[in-house]
Amino acid sequence: MGSRSASEEKAGSRQRLQVKVNEYKENQNITCVSLRPVQTTVLGKTPKVYLVPFSLSNYKSDQFKHPKSLLNKNSNNEFVCKKCKKTEIRKTCRRILTPKMEATSSKTESTLQKSSLDVCTESNKRQHKSTSDTVIPSVDMESIQNLDSDEDTTLGLDEFSGLSPYERKRLKNISENANFFASLQLSASAARLREMIKKRQPPESKRKMPKKRENGTGCRRSMRLLKVDPSGVSLPATPTQPTLIADENPLLLPGPLEMTPENRDDDNDLFKGFLQTWAEVSKTSIKNTEKELSSIKNYKANLNGMVINEDTVHKVTKGPILSVALHPSEIRTLVAAGAKSGQVGLWDLTHQSEEDGIYVFQPHSQPVSCLYFSPANPAHILSLSYDGTLRCGDFSRAIFEEVCRDERSSFSSFDFLGEDASTLIVGHWNGNISLVDRRTPGTSYEMLINSSLRKIRTVHVHPVHRQYFITAGLRDTHIYDARHLNPRGSQPLISLTEHTKSIASAYFSPLTGNRVVTTCADCKLRIFDSSCISSQIPLLTTIRHNTITGRWLTRFQAVWDPKQEDCVIVGSMAHPRRVEIFHETGKQVHSFFGGECLVSVCSINAMHPTRYILAGGNSSGKIHVFMN
Repeated sequence: MGSRSASEEKAGSRQRLQVKVNEYKENQNITCVSLRPVQTTVLGKTPKVYLVPFSLSNYKSDQFKHPKSLLNKNSNNEFVCKKCKKTEIRKTCRRILTPKMEATSSKTESTLQKSSLDVCTESNKRQHKSTSDTVIPSVDMESIQNLDSDEDTTLGLDEFSGLSPYERKRLKNISENANFFASLQLSASAARLREMIKKRQPPESKRKMPKKRENGTGCRRSMRLLKVDPSGVSLPATPTQPTLIADENPLLLPGPLEMTPENRDDDNDLFKGFLQTWAEVSKTSIKNTEKELSSIKNYKANLNGMVINEDTVHKVTKGPILSVALHPSEIRTLVAAGAKSGQVGLWDLTHQSEEDGIYVFQPHSQPVSCLYFSPANPAHILSLSYDGTLRCGDFSRAIFEEVCRDERSSFSSFDFLGEDASTLIVGHWNGNISLVDRRTPGTSYEMLINSSLRKIRTVHVHPVHRQYFITAGLRDTHIYDARHLNPRGSQPLISLTEHTKSIASAYFSPLTGNRVVTTCADCKLRIFDSSCISSQIPLLTTIRHNTITGRWLTRFQAVWDPKQEDCVIVGSMAHPRRVEIFHETGKQVHSFFGGECLVSVCSINAMHPTRYILAGGNSSGKIHVFMN
């Protein structure tokens, strides 16, 4: 039995050795070697693999033959532990392959497996301690050399008395092949890493300079561009002149301007007849405006009789209309419109031909935001513009006289402080207020007041107590007393702070001034009770109305009807297009529809003071007139 078991163990050891030899032969046929280090166990020992920083610039051929530099980076304790572990491995190998263990080869194999596991755990611990960013695999050649030395000392041929010469030769060959295979893996992985680093480096992009032609002809160039005379003499340098940028809207010359229509070149007799008609218009009596208000029922009946047709719609100015005024004459129907282009258009609707009754003038260079007929002389029309000028058109003399001029500031609105139209109050876009007296010579203002508003859009005077006037700013509406204005700064008597967005306009009711209507961008029309001007004015009604006109349309401005001061007129964004009238209680009184004659939004509207005539202007320069 003993001889049979010994023969079986020898046969098993031969098979295991043959398997290892075959594995090595198969590994020799591998063309591509992985970067991952492979652990090979030979007689219970495993080559240890470390990860060390590597750079191609500092690479040396014999770097991997002397890895003892790694031990210098570790602490002394680690160096001592490593020596202890090496001696333990040597003792283990001696203990396994002593002559006393010749008969128990199975026990030797189990001991070899345990020692290999211990060495593997040691190598794993050392791998986890690596903290470098750029690493390459390197095999501890010292362990391999120790393996050879151990094999020579502890595994000598004299001590393998239980093995045949053939088996001892095979074991020696296997150990040599293991050393060769480890060095092969190391060189292959290093070569592979060099190739990867070279691939990651961006290629140097250098622009190739074109070769100069020595004998070739160059490009032809113009002698004018080279500033060379045809004879070959260089021309003198021309002095550079500064380029002047022309102003889009240059200011007109100060002083009076002649009434020269832009849409009429000849036919002077017709224009003279037009001026004579406007000059002969007598002042309308105010007896009709002082009577009591008519009932809402009669007022609605009169509004229902107002119609529009093709003859009462015409383009008067070029560009959007910002202001509209109706002449107070009861005989003729005369409409004036101020445009964004600085034009002032006049239209006589009583004329048989539309073209013969329209005249366009250019008294301003910027938008005309405010336009009124003089209450003292209806043959005068006063216009205010953003260009800082206020002019009076006198049809009897056919000139536009300059009333006020301020090139440093832009005007926004004005109104008459006195009934004789001799004194004016002017609002500026920068929040200032100026008092102008037409009786004094010159075109400057009498007083400039700094208000508490950053911007003023409209100015309106109380119709009865003319010392009070109301201004519409960005978010607030203020009421001032003209008798207590201070040039250094004036505080308002009353502030209306109910608005949440930008305010477009604020006006007193035309007869008594007991109501104030404001138009705000929050889609609301507000009516206040101003019958008693004290420290506070109560809010009576809030009317929901779409006031979002957008960028290309003129903003809405709700105005009072001069005949019916409890009703306001305002444009509408609703379809079909219309002009609406609301009562001070918030109820809708009437809507003017025009069918095909009214297909646009009439943002600016004005009512005749005594007759039932309504004129509305849109953003293309057209005037729409509703009349009985």
